[in-house]
Amino acid sequence: MSVSFSYDALPGRVVFGAGAARHALPDQMDRLGARNILLLATEHERPMVEELAAPLGERVAGFFTGVRPHVPVDVAAAAVAAAKDIRADCVLAIGGGSTTGTAKAIALDLPLPIVVVPTTYAGSEMTPVWGLTDGEKKTTGRNPAVLPRVVVYDPELTLSLPPSLTATSGVNALAHCVEALWFPHIGPIPRLTAEEGVLALGRALPAVVRDGADVAARSDALYGAHLAGMAFAATGSGLHHKICHVLGGAFDLPHAEVHTAVLPHVVAFNEPAAVEASARIAAALGARTAAEGIAGLIDRIGASTSLAALGMQAPEVEHAVDLLMAKRYDENPRAVDETALRLILDGAYHGRRPGQG
Repeated sequence: MSVSFSYDALPGRVVFGAGAARHALPDQMDRLGARNILLLATEHERPMVEELAAPLGERVAGFFTGVRPHVPVDVAAAAVAAAKDIRADCVLAIGGGSTTGTAKAIALDLPLPIVVVPTTYAGSEMTPVWGLTDGEKKTTGRNPAVLPRVVVYDPELTLSLPPSLTATSGVNALAHCVEALWFPHIGPIPRLTAEEGVLALGRALPAVVRDGADVAARSDALYGAHLAGMAFAATGSGLHHKICHVLGGAFDLPHAEVHTAVLPHVVAFNEPAAVEASARIAAALGARTAAEGIAGLIDRIGASTSLAALGMQAPEVEHAVDLLMAKRYDENPRAVDETALRLILDGAYHGRRPGQG
């Protein structure tokens, strides 16, 4: 067999296991030589985060809790200022994708290593992708400087995720795998990673939504999210993620929930032009087609699929189409035009299953 491929194997250390966040952090900080740490978290998660960081003692020199979804530029500036004020030599982010994104915003400005402890299935901790929102515009980019140096995965930290957030955060991770699989230049290693991610998330999400205290299923879901981030990092952002970034940035809609509403319709649109990738997705989910597999999984975990239910207004659909027409979709497996965007957004707005009128 003749094989030829190339991809960037991104550097970084991963520590994975139940209880890892409670015993691994001091050793990981020692490896980095960190002595002046800025700790990032939401105010809501602060008590849990302070408990996890307690073994670090006085090495935690500052605490920033101004995290907001989609990382507004003013929040990023405040986080950078906080790091400068304490002369931080490391950033420790404990939380979901918004917390990780804020840490990346600091690293984009300051040459500081990032350590991330995820508490959701966002997957951004495994990527060099950053995003900032200014007004209704969300700008994203890739820069190796924002890639976390260490990621500590602890499924016990996801036990308190409510079923609704478990479901949508999991579909967010699933979207990373799906877009990676139809990326035009995907190599065999990212393909295997994405396919295994779909398989892990497909079996884990119904189990964790049914019983949030199932540590084995939580571990499986977090493993799937880890793989999803790796696959996305090796490929890139496509039609689905571009739609979600526009909707989140322009209308301040919640990130994971937007992914859940949009993904079935993008999959249904692309499936005829991405036959091999769609067959892999369908097989991993035990379905006849990729679109049926995605929609069926979302039904089983009880996630909302309506942009209207998230607060989007009907006239905003046309505004979103206008914003999306300014973007390029060269790497999408199927040509994207105004009619296609309107079809996808209309279905996601109303929360219909793909193919329903």
